[in-house]
Amino acid sequence: MRNEVNKEDITRHNKYIYDIISKAFYKIKEGVYMEIPVKKNEEYIVDIIDNGFEGEGIAKIDNYTIFIDGAIKGEKCKIVITKITSSHAFGRLLELISAAQCRCKPDCNTYKRCGGCNLRHIEYEETLNIKQDKVQNLINKTLANRVQTSKTIGMGNPYNYRNKAVYPIGKDKLENIVFGVYAKRTHEIIPLQECQIQNEESYKIAKFVVEQMKKFGISAYNEKTKQGYVRHIITKVGIQTDEIMVVIVMNAKKMPHELTIANNIIDQFPNVKTVVKNINTQNTNVIMGQKNESIVGRGYITDVLGDFIFKISPMSFYQVNPIQAEALYNIAIENAKITKEDIVCDLYCGIGTIGIFASKFAKKVYGIEIVKQAIEDARTNANLNKINNIDFICGDVEEAFEELIKREKVKPNVVIVDPPRRGLDESTINNILNLKVERVIYISCNPATMVRDLKMMEEKYEIKRIQPVDMFPFTSHVECIAVLTLKDNLQ
Repeated sequence: MRNEVNKEDITRHNKYIYDIISKAFYKIKEGVYMEIPVKKNEEYIVDIIDNGFEGEGIAKIDNYTIFIDGAIKGEKCKIVITKITSSHAFGRLLELISAAQCRCKPDCNTYKRCGGCNLRHIEYEETLNIKQDKVQNLINKTLANRVQTSKTIGMGNPYNYRNKAVYPIGKDKLENIVFGVYAKRTHEIIPLQECQIQNEESYKIAKFVVEQMKKFGISAYNEKTKQGYVRHIITKVGIQTDEIMVVIVMNAKKMPHELTIANNIIDQFPNVKTVVKNINTQNTNVIMGQKNESIVGRGYITDVLGDFIFKISPMSFYQVNPIQAEALYNIAIENAKITKEDIVCDLYCGIGTIGIFASKFAKKVYGIEIVKQAIEDARTNANLNKINNIDFICGDVEEAFEELIKREKVKPNVVIVDPPRRGLDESTINNILNLKVERVIYISCNPATMVRDLKMMEEKYEIKRIQPVDMFPFTSHVECIAVLTLKDNLQ
């Protein structure tokens, strides 16, 4: 009897052949396949010609691209190749032959291992230029309208700006409880002594909670055995109010001595207004579970942004850098040119921040957000600020926005969008295009998906301005505001 063909063997064989070919050849723009000019574990001297989207240095050998963490445009370096693919390689910096003028000594002991920042070796003003170039490169590659990106708006004091800190809890090799940050691309916890981007009180509080765990014999969660009580410590700080919330993420519905520990935290830190337990008993990498219970206090804090007060609950999305968030919102509202005749739709509204900012200029505002807790907070925030010309709708933007305009016959003059990293869905873009909305403000945490979406809109819209804002100093992340107006011939 004839042997049957084993599909898995064929797949494995094809992958083996492909790996051999891909390691030997690479494709250049003209479509010609050339032999890869570098070898793994060998050393090379290269010139850094640019910085990539994650801040890494970019070098080329015979038109073959190499990415090097920690290298800066303009430098000459000795590197060793650590990984090779069919299109590019990765290298490790061994020696600086000539350093860029903007290079500086990192001010953090865990910088090389931590994944929180990746630009602390570069002077702050130059990081703003890198972010501007990052956005401009995307525009140049994607859009027909080569709009010039504005200079990145930076912070006067780019330190200790985060109002939210998340500390994983675990054990070291000696079984001591530790807290800190995860090492790059791992779940190994690096103990912290200080952090230049977190609020300074956050570290002190987390350290005290760990001391309380040791005092009362409370165990740390073990990812391998799925045993232990405390998974994470989270702090949220009202930058203007000085109110602090502490969230203890637990692998149980109740923890021994939780009330005593919560009261001890408040006694030690008077600005802590509430201690909340978040229950997460799932085998998951997701930090927080869906259930929160206040151990002490009202279960939320407040902060002031612009002229408004906002309620912040454990699950609320609130910009982690409120100082820059206020600058970003003011730019967005100013460029939207909202009048008392305008109807505004705020898509992905979160707890209502930008919609509330817009409400004092508009006739009516509608906010849409899928997270139920965020919508509840948004309605509370509208009431706190005595705003009566705003409605918040809980639902998927793709469906809820379409229902609002088709069933409820709402016709917005201004649409403000602040989508997640994946950007807008095609249905929402088509609804905006079909409505011929006069002005669109696109706020984005991911310029790549923003530019992709703008490409779908630029036939009908003029892109008036793209403004990067440095929400996360010394990281490669950049927030952007794109200002779009309907072309004259379509109005």
